[in-house]
Amino acid sequence: MSRRLFCFGVGQSARALAARLGAAGWDLAGSTRNPDKVSELSAAGYDAFVFEGETPLPTGVLAGATHILISISPGEDGDVVLARHREDIASLDGLEWVGYLSATSVYGNHDGGWVDEDTPARPSGPRGRRRAEAEQGWLQLAHDSGIPVHVFRLAGIYGPDNNPLRALKAGTAKRIVKPGQRFSRIHVDDIAAVLEASINRPNPGRIYNVADDEAAPPQDVVAHAAELLGIDPPPEIPFDSAQLSDMARSFYRDNKRVSNARIKEELGVALAYPTYREGLRALAAEL
Repeated sequence: MSRRLFCFGVGQSARALAARLGAAGWDLAGSTRNPDKVSELSAAGYDAFVFEGETPLPTGVLAGATHILISISPGEDGDVVLARHREDIASLDGLEWVGYLSATSVYGNHDGGWVDEDTPARPSGPRGRRRAEAEQGWLQLAHDSGIPVHVFRLAGIYGPDNNPLRALKAGTAKRIVKPGQRFSRIHVDDIAAVLEASINRPNPGRIYNVADDEAAPPQDVVAHAAELLGIDPPPEIPFDSAQLSDMARSFYRDNKRVSNARIKEELGVALAYPTYREGLRALAAEL
């Protein structure tokens, strides 16, 4: 039987997983908010559809999907995939795996302490609260209908499309210093490896943190990226005097280290980029 992945939202994480599965002969399908991107996705091998969140996909689009990835962030009104396609997904025959991409923001602030999947979700901001609510919505649907939902709490994503090297070359990188602040990160290729490992070892209802081995101060990451480029890093800016948008400033509200032990012990994942150093080095080599 053919295997078919449907991605709600073909962003960088979905593309990385689809590239792996497509190379193995899977059928690929997915949605985009932007009608102009349908032809681009079609050229890349997807059956592509527009889903902006207000209007449901045409009837029958999800038929035949054996695996579904949800990578659309919830908005102020909640998770649009649940809102528009809850019953469609619950009634699918042959559904083997559903992955919901959440975020480590659900944990809130822990003053630099460690969190794991058993740490209670206590988000400190609206984005984290919406993520936590969406997680519960998907897990409730799994409980009610028996569909095989898995939740992946992603740390800060970087990769070819989004990294400090690009920001430095564009002149937009800032080296902001907030004493004691640490962020966990994950390379997009390692996200895909985790998702593929879960597909191969499904465990419905399970939650996984997806982070690398080292939560690091953001200014150190920018400095290392500058070193790889052979340029001087931007000057350090104290957090209290930094000119940041409300959204950028909100990221500094939470300070924690994210344990990734479960993806290693249960899924057998060996990270290709265990810290930002390996990840940035590989990205620098591609510039």
